[in-house]
Amino acid sequence: MKNIDILCVGEVLIDFIGHQKDVQINNTRDYHRYLGGSPTNVAMNSARLGLNSKMVASVGDDGFGEYIFERLNEVNVNTQSISKIEKKPTSVIFVSRTQNTPEFIPYREADYFILEDQISRELLKYTNIFHTTCFALSKNPAQSTILTKAEEAFNLGCQLSIDINYADELWDDKEEALRVISAYCKFNPLIKISEDDMLRLFERKLPHNEIFEFFHNEGVDTICLTLGSKGVKLAQKNKETIQLPAIKVDNVMDATGAGDAFWSGFLFAYIKEKPSKECLEVALQLAALKLQNVGRLPDNIDILSKLL
Repeated sequence: MKNIDILCVGEVLIDFIGHQKDVQINNTRDYHRYLGGSPTNVAMNSARLGLNSKMVASVGDDGFGEYIFERLNEVNVNTQSISKIEKKPTSVIFVSRTQNTPEFIPYREADYFILEDQISRELLKYTNIFHTTCFALSKNPAQSTILTKAEEAFNLGCQLSIDINYADELWDDKEEALRVISAYCKFNPLIKISEDDMLRLFERKLPHNEIFEFFHNEGVDTICLTLGSKGVKLAQKNKETIQLPAIKVDNVMDATGAGDAFWSGFLFAYIKEKPSKECLEVALQLAALKLQNVGRLPDNIDILSKLL
């Protein structure tokens, strides 16, 4: 019955990624255009892995919006639930090109105008995984839409998922962010977080076990904490924590989207009912592949064959 493997709800953007490597935005002279947005990357990666993925988002009725539809349709992401907003341009973000967590400046317009009529009950009945991001939850009406529909999805038997990609620049108030994250966690999503996300969210470096305990107490069974070049830890309620090293990449071209590639691989293996350790191994392979390329995963490789 559930013929939509993953429903990605949230930001679709134009990323302008700096051409100069390992410099901040103030020293970046040139930018190249890429399709971006964390749930967008997950939707595209999932489609290229052979999953049936659908995107719920909003774009401007403009050239960037047309470009977004073209790129998504090329890889067979279902775009029927993407709205065109007439009076707001497509959102764009300027991003530094770096081996580490990139600096970014967002110009948000259409991306957060996600409304409840874009996500019908019928759509949720056919959805396996409902995925979103902290970015998407940072502004209304998207915030209220996603929380309402997440509860509906949960009640219909969907597995929820979230990338808690918290950034101060996106939220008016940190306490509001914690309230919204807590509200989403009540539906026991699969959670992907990074050390950088947690440092920004809690404003201090917490021991990993305290981070896991925080989310377990919020009602979450499975927490995946990415550690950059040090790999990943997976904490599952009442189970031993799994830790795996990162795959060594000799020449890191660009870190933007590496976390999205990682989570795409994890969800792909999860949908295929692989054991937790194997989900992590697939995720690390996809992240390593992304680190070797600027922008998203390149079009000229069969990413599924790289995971065999």
